[in-house]
Amino acid sequence: MASRSMFNCLLRPASQARSAAPIGRCVAQKSATTVRSSRPCRRPISTSRPRQSQQPGDNPKFTSILDNPPELIRTGRKHGPGLIILAIIPITAFILGTWQVKRLEWKTDLIAKCEDRILRQPLPLPPRVDPDAIADFDYRRVWTTGHFRHDREMLVGPRMRDGEQGYMVVTPLEREGGPETTVLVNRGWVSKKLGDQSKRPDSLEKGEVKIEGLLREPWKKNMFTPDNRPDKGEFYFPDVHEMAALTGSQPIWIEQTMDPDLLQVYDYEARGIPIGRPAEVNLRNNHAQYIFTWYGLSLATSIMFYILVKKPPTDITRRVRMNKSW
Repeated sequence: MASRSMFNCLLRPASQARSAAPIGRCVAQKSATTVRSSRPCRRPISTSRPRQSQQPGDNPKFTSILDNPPELIRTGRKHGPGLIILAIIPITAFILGTWQVKRLEWKTDLIAKCEDRILRQPLPLPPRVDPDAIADFDYRRVWTTGHFRHDREMLVGPRMRDGEQGYMVVTPLEREGGPETTVLVNRGWVSKKLGDQSKRPDSLEKGEVKIEGLLREPWKKNMFTPDNRPDKGEFYFPDVHEMAALTGSQPIWIEQTMDPDLLQVYDYEARGIPIGRPAEVNLRNNHAQYIFTWYGLSLATSIMFYILVKKPPTDITRRVRMNKSW
């Protein structure tokens, strides 16, 4: 009994310490709670919204990229307005190139005909000429005689020659048949500073003259050329019918030709004598360049169309197409 009482005495301090520990812990917790309550409230660290209980996948009308990839990223779409336009361009360019081939043949034949007419001997110009037949005699060399009507002279321009501005001198030529046989003669170019007749008396030929030139259809007005103003004596392009009605002449246009050497050209220019054109064909023929341009455009756009249609899919498109079979 003595030994048991001694053992209990040894164990009592330990049990009392264990029982005192919860009491001390409760006191410490109570004091910590009191300190926290006395401090100001702090903001929470996370500001994210709470997760919604319903997800997009819960909606029965929801369509994911795995369920229908062609409609979401157009993996199956190969045609559209841009591709259709790109397909039309090479076809149109090829048609235009073929049309230019026909135009080249026509222009080559026309130049050959005109050059053949120039090589022939000049014909005497009949008193009356049918204006509708001029197209069949374009660039045909002719000669005639008459008197220049300098009082009805007209200046067409401005026209450039060797970088200098000037005018084309157009003078009616009265022939032996009377006023109804008068024709319009483009005598040639004079500089702008000698446009006034009083400054070039050597150009006003008197008496009967013989001229040689080409029957021509004069150039036409383009969209940038202003309208003629006959009331002010301003002519920007040769309107043959208008000029013939103004001077009482036939609507026949003759371009006087000459082939002066360099010294004569300088002398004519200084004295104000009109410098006629050489007897040569000056028709422009750029259709070969147009053929190269249109066929080249057709080839280039065809290659672009082929590359675009046969272009391999990207990695994302390939993966989406593979996921379509899930």
